[in-house]
Order: sequence, then structure tokens, then C-alpha cells
Amino acid sequence: MKKLFTILGCIALFAISTTSVKAQNYKTGLGLGIDFGDGATLVGPSIRHHFSSKAAIQGDVLFGGNSTIIQGFLQYNSAIPGASGLDWYLGGGPSVQLYDGGSSFYLVPMVGLDYKFSGAPLALALDWRPRLYIGDNDSDFNAGRFGLGFRYTF
Repeated sequence: MKKLFTILGCIALFAISTTSVKAQNYKTGLGLGIDFGDGATLVGPSIRHHFSSKAAIQGDVLFGGNSTIIQGFLQYNSAIPGASGLDWYLGGGPSVQLYDGGSSFYLVPMVGLDYKFSGAPLALALDWRPRLYIGDNDSDFNAGRFGLGFRYTF
């Protein structure tokens, strides 16, 4: 797993250093989502669609740790002044974990950064997404979760 993150980090740094920065919005991004941190690392398809200049929805179907997670987020986003192509976003939504013998429900707030590369149909997102488990007579909060997204934009 360390090799994977090292390789992905090197690719991201190379792409950032070789791409000129220019403000470009995108309507839809489709690609790979990674949810990692405290617990299992989950990987799967991810889509983010902007339905206005300040609002987007994101959906992920992630696999790992002998489970499948289906989650959807509503996000408010805004450009960072002086940083072309870089937006911050804030949002959240529900997450359902399916595993052998049951399922779990979570509420997931998130805050992060989304960078659209100039001259290439690529976007990179990084966010903090703590999880609040809500279950029968029990609840749990996991603050150590993060998300990483690599998306082709169109």
C-alpha cells in the first residue's frame, strides 16, 4: 500500500509541476476514488457533477476490507482567489456499508480541495471526511478518514 501512495504522489507532483495553471471549470468528472485512513482502504469509481457554479454532487462506489460502500455527497464549492484552477469545497452526505452478514449507515461531512489541471482534462481532489456511525443502540465517530479523487473531466 505504501508503494501505491508513493507512486500516486509522484504522479500527482509531476503533473502539478509540468502543467501551467489556468482557471478552468468542468461540468463532470469521472474517475477513481480512494477512501483511506483509520481502517480499511477503499477504492472504486467516483463521479462529481457540478449543477451550478457553487454546487456539486459526488457519488462513490468503493470496495475494500471485505465490504462495499455506496455514498453520495452534496457539496458547496468556491474558487480560491489567486490560485487558478483550485477550489475548496464543503459538504456531506450518507454512506452505506454492505458486508457479509449486514450493513451499516454513516453520515459523512467533508471539506477539501479540488484542482483542475489547465490544458488537460484532469482533476485531482483531496478531502477530510470523518464518519459518524449511526446504528442500533450505538454510535461511533471516526475522524481519521480522508478521500482522494483522480478524475477525467468533460
